[in-house]
Amino acid sequence: MGSNYKSGSGMSGNGSSFVSRREMRATNATGALPVISTGRTYAGSSNIDELIASLHELFALDRQVASQQDSTRCGICYMHFSVSSLVYREEEGFYVCQDCERVLGKQTLPMVRRQQK
Repeated sequence: MGSNYKSGSGMSGNGSSFVSRREMRATNATGALPVISTGRTYAGSSNIDELIASLHELFALDRQVASQQDSTRCGICYMHFSVSSLVYREEEGFYVCQDCERVLGKQTLPMVRRQQK
């Protein structure tokens, strides 16, 4: 199996082809595809790492707030906040955080499902 596989862009210069992923998956007991590395690094990869780290922090904070008894989600961004920091929009029937309220302004936004107040 491994001797027939060549990483790259498909056909090699000498006319031999690589084993397709489907064939490799059929011979692999777990069905998992092997990791294929091109050895390339990208200039934006550190930005992606920073983005992932910031998302981990954001979701950890959200879980922490969600574990508090007086918290609920903003109906727009869906992040958890304490109820005292949210505004309930009676017409639409959902809570909204300060940032989302600032963006929405006076615009109404119909919701499929109303949040309980």
